[in-house]
Amino acid sequence: MTLYDELVARGLIAQVTDEDEIKELINHGKATFYIGFDPTADSLHVGHFMALCLMKRLQMAGNRPIALIGGGTAMIGDPSGRTDMRQMMTPETIQHNCDCFKKQMSRFIDFSDDKALMVNNADWLMDLNYIDVLREVGSHFSVNRMLTAECYKQRMEKGLSFLEFNYMIMQSYDFYCLFQKYGCNMQFGGDDQWSNMLGGTELIRRKLGKDAYAMTINLLLNSEGKKMGKTQSGAVWLDPAKTSPFDFFQYWRNVADSDVLKCIRMLTFLPLEEINEMAGWEGAQLNRAKEILAYELTRLVHGEAEAEKAKEASHALFAGAGSSANMPTAELCAQDFSDGNPDILSLLVKTGLAQSRSDARRAVEQGGVAVADEKVSDIKATYGKDCFDGDGLVLKRGKKKFVKIILK
Repeated sequence: MTLYDELVARGLIAQVTDEDEIKELINHGKATFYIGFDPTADSLHVGHFMALCLMKRLQMAGNRPIALIGGGTAMIGDPSGRTDMRQMMTPETIQHNCDCFKKQMSRFIDFSDDKALMVNNADWLMDLNYIDVLREVGSHFSVNRMLTAECYKQRMEKGLSFLEFNYMIMQSYDFYCLFQKYGCNMQFGGDDQWSNMLGGTELIRRKLGKDAYAMTINLLLNSEGKKMGKTQSGAVWLDPAKTSPFDFFQYWRNVADSDVLKCIRMLTFLPLEEINEMAGWEGAQLNRAKEILAYELTRLVHGEAEAEKAKEASHALFAGAGSSANMPTAELCAQDFSDGNPDILSLLVKTGLAQSRSDARRAVEQGGVAVADEKVSDIKATYGKDCFDGDGLVLKRGKKKFVKIILK
């Protein structure tokens, strides 16, 4: 099976500009390709995960990845998938976020010996002359055609700023610069970027008379058509300080039955033959498939040791087996007892299982809180230091959120 055939079989490919040429390039390791990442946070998240896996697959086949950090375009903001305008960021914040990205990407991509590059489009965008842009780049774009792009349609109702309107031109110019500087002949991205990517191939054709190619990958959607990678508390991050390895593991362990095999195909590096054997799994076997998914992805992002710890902690809580040493923990110190013993509402907020005391109160009154496997019904229940002796005290909210509380 060729690399392209495998990408199709895994359900990754959405749209391509020239299938035969793209097959020839990536199957024979001839592609120098780029994927863009806007540094709007100090960590990558699950939404970036599929792009990182695709870069890894292509690099393993001999192709050369370029991770393009949008330090320049982040000063404008991508309107794709947005109903409002993005917040402006300072150059210092953008640079900090870029540095964080490089560290996380290195778990997936080999940057040694020029096998892959990380570049920042601020290097060429920030020095552009406005008149030159209008004459040399803007003249190749039709406003009528641009307004038919889905990314602009979504913003027209609430108002599309001229600032955001320029985003397609800037992204297209990125492809043009990468083509000239590094011989980059392909661009990959999410399916919501199709119009922007076509703009780049067209600009290269008009200005240089040469061909470049684009391929979009399917967005990671659940069975309800919503983007995966979000929880009630926010995004699922790749940074362990923002989303712990255990919480990352549990996110994938708890995906819907209808989504588990799709996620295994699209995100893991397990052989397709092995995955296809899971197609007939039902009931308890699906739980096994979810654990395989959670383990494989946690291993990719956080390493095998953290994946093993997360699996052990999951077993300890939900299957009554494994070591409780690897459970997520929260520490109490002497100051937490300075005004008396903490009550259940304080513990829920302290451990992050509730966002506020009112949120904690609702959880207790609805019967969703347990301490040491015993349901708590009294919002005034307090816990002295002796309750946390030994291995600590396990506090649970609902069926899937828990923390072991220990004394510092």
